[in-house]
Amino acid sequence: MSTKAKSPKNSHTIMNELVLPNDTNTLNNLMGGRLLHWMDIAAAISAQKHCNRIVVTASVDNVSFKHAIKLGDVITIEAKVTRSFNTSVEVRLDVWAENIPSGTRAKSNEAYYTFVAVDQSGRTIPVPELKPETEEEIELYNGALRRRQLRLILGGKMEPNDASELKALFFKD
Repeated sequence: MSTKAKSPKNSHTIMNELVLPNDTNTLNNLMGGRLLHWMDIAAAISAQKHCNRIVVTASVDNVSFKHAIKLGDVITIEAKVTRSFNTSVEVRLDVWAENIPSGTRAKSNEAYYTFVAVDQSGRTIPVPELKPETEEEIELYNGALRRRQLRLILGGKMEPNDASELKALFFKD
């Protein structure tokens, strides 16, 4: 890993967006693709803060929509790096929808995005180590290896038998 280790708080990013008519479908709900676009931007900013480099999106984990986001709502997207690997970082996102006039706020989504750091020629480069500090950060850090192995299996880049962290969840030695 390059340079000195960083804390997750160094990559913490908060992005707000107002849901306007052009962002909605015919039911006046935010279009899912628009939200994914905003999430990708927030996650990329977080990853760049950690890496101090250009990053490219490598994968997006399952994103489930728990709560409809309506026209006029204010979206808050929080992103933070949860773990770094050799040339990649995992970023967790939490999405909140707030209706300011009514004073209501509801969690809409959470997801993990993975980014790879690249140089000006597009070649992958090492990223700084991540040092979690809080209990939550340590829990997310520890779970990241399992999530990574699942991503690699689903992407055809790892054989299930090689996923030691995942196997440990289901099988005793």
